[in-house]
Amino acid sequence: MARHLITSALPYINGIKHLGNMVGSMLPADVYARYLRQRGHDVLYICATDEHGTPAELAAKEQGLPVDEFCAQAHDAQKAVYDGFALAFDYFGRSSSPQNVEITQHFARKLNENGFIEERAIRQVYSPTDGRFLPDRYVEGTCPHCGYDKARGDQCENCTRVLDPTDLINPRSAISGSTDLEVRETKHLFLLQSKLQHEVEAWVARHEDDWPQLASSIARKWLNEGLHDRAITRDLDWGVPVPADTWPDLAAEGKVFYVWFDAPIEYIGATKEWSDEDPENRDWKSWWYEADDTVRYTEFMAKDNVPFHTVMFPATELGVREPWKKVDYVKAFNWLTYYGGKFSTSQKRGVFTDHALEILPADYWRYFLIANAPESDDSSFTWEHFTATVNKDLADTLGNFVNRVLSFSKKRFGEEVPAGGEPGAAEAALGEEIARLLAEYEQQMEALQFRKAAAALRALWSAGNSYLEEKAPWLEIKTDKDAAALTLRTAMNLIHLYSVVSEPFIPATSAAMRQAFSLTGDDATWVSADEAKSLSSVPAGTPFTVPPVLFAKLTDDDLAAYKERFGGETAA
Repeated sequence: MARHLITSALPYINGIKHLGNMVGSMLPADVYARYLRQRGHDVLYICATDEHGTPAELAAKEQGLPVDEFCAQAHDAQKAVYDGFALAFDYFGRSSSPQNVEITQHFARKLNENGFIEERAIRQVYSPTDGRFLPDRYVEGTCPHCGYDKARGDQCENCTRVLDPTDLINPRSAISGSTDLEVRETKHLFLLQSKLQHEVEAWVARHEDDWPQLASSIARKWLNEGLHDRAITRDLDWGVPVPADTWPDLAAEGKVFYVWFDAPIEYIGATKEWSDEDPENRDWKSWWYEADDTVRYTEFMAKDNVPFHTVMFPATELGVREPWKKVDYVKAFNWLTYYGGKFSTSQKRGVFTDHALEILPADYWRYFLIANAPESDDSSFTWEHFTATVNKDLADTLGNFVNRVLSFSKKRFGEEVPAGGEPGAAEAALGEEIARLLAEYEQQMEALQFRKAAAALRALWSAGNSYLEEKAPWLEIKTDKDAAALTLRTAMNLIHLYSVVSEPFIPATSAAMRQAFSLTGDDATWVSADEAKSLSSVPAGTPFTVPPVLFAKLTDDDLAAYKERFGGETAA
C-alpha cells in the first residue's frame, strides 16, 4: 500500500478556532486520513499550532502573559478542542519547537548559499509612541483595494489581497492605536522569488491539472501577476531567530523570520518532533527527503492559504536545491459563512469549536460540516440548516434505523441475533445495492469529494430504511416468524457495515454501533464488495445490546436557544 503524508493548514495560536477553520482544513484531512488507514495505507497526519508572528504577541499582550507562556497554554487549549472533535493526528506539534528552528535556519542558509536571499535596506513603519518598528500585522488601516477599515498590514481579511503596511490608508498602530507613525530605514532579508518564477511555474504546470480548480486558479493568478521578492524577516521579540553565523548584524538587532516563512517548514519540523519521540522506530526524513517516489503528499487548506502553499513554500523548497518532498495534491476549500457573513476569529463572529462541543457531541458537527463542506463554492451555516440536517440524516435515517431494529429484535427474539430463513430476492437486491453504493462512496473518498462522499454514505443509510419498510418485520412476525428474523438479521448486518464505513465521518457513533455486537475477533477495517453483497458478517447467535440513542432530535426550543446565544441574522 502507498504511504500517504497529510497536512492541514496550521491553526494560528491566537485563540480557539471557529467552525469555518475546522471544515476548511483539519476536519476533512482527518476524515481522509481515517479512510486511508482503514483501507490499509501507511498514513502520517501532521499538524501544529502556528505560534510565531504578530498575532501571538498581540494576543499575549492582551492577556498580560509572556508570549512563550501564552503560546504553551493556547497550544494545550487548542489541542483539547481537537481531541474533542476526535481529530486523529499522528502528531500535533508547535512551530516554536527547537526542531522547527533548526530546519528553518537550515533552509535560510541554503537559500542564501544558492543566491536566493538578499539583505536590503527598506523603509518601514515606525511608531514613536511605541518606540519600535511595526511589523505588518502591527499596522492596521483601510484597504486600498476594497475599503475595509480593519485591514492588516500583511493581508486584507475582507478581500484577501496581500498588502504591505505602507499600502494602508489612514494607518494606525495595532499596539497603541496611535496614528503618529513614521517611515524609517531598516534592514531585512528578502527571498528572491522573482529569480524562482520560472521554476515555480514549471512545477505548478506539472500539477495544476490534477488539483481542484480553486487551488490551481489561485496559484496561476499569483504566477500571472509575477512573483515579487518578499521580506522574510520581521522586527519581533518572538520567532525563529536569524542565525548569527550567517547574518551577525541582523541577529544582533533581534530580527526573526517572518511567520509565513517558517510556518510551512513546521510541517517538516513537526514530523521531526514526532520522530524524535521514538527515533528507533520513526524516521522523519523518509517522509520528507528523497521521498517523491515513495510518498503521496496531500495538503488541506482554505483558499486564503493557497498562495502560500502553492507558490511561496514551493519556491522556498525549490530554492534550497535539496530533494525535499513537495505537495502532490492541494485540497482547497472556499469559506463556510455564518448566515452569509464571514466567521472571524479576530472579531469573534460565528460558532467557535469549543462552544460547539459544549452544545452537542463531535459527531453531530463532523457529519454536518463535511456533508456541507464549501468545496465548489462558499456555503452558509445557519442553525435552521444544521437542525434539519441533524434531524433528517443523523436522528431519523441512521439513528432511528439502528434503534428500531435492535429494540424490536430484542423485544421479539431476545438478546442474540436471530437466525431466520435463507436470504431471498429482497436480500440479494439489497446486497447488490449496498455494494454499488459502497463503491460510489469509495470513489468519492478517493477523489476527495467530501460532499459527494457524504451523499453516498447517506444513501447507504437510506438503503437500510428502504429495506426495512419493504420487508416490514413488525408485520412479518405475525405470519412468518422466520421471515421476520431474517429481515432483522440482515438489518443488523447493515448496522455492522455502517459501523465500519461511517467511521471517518462519525467515529464515536461508529464505535457505539460496532460495540453493540459481541463479535469475537471483530477487527475488520473495511467491507469488501463481496461482504457487502452477502451481509453476513454478524452471524445468528451473536449477542447484542441496544445502545443509547445515537442522535437526539433537535427541537424548536433547541433552535431558538442556539439562535439566541449565537445570533441568527446576517453578519454585518
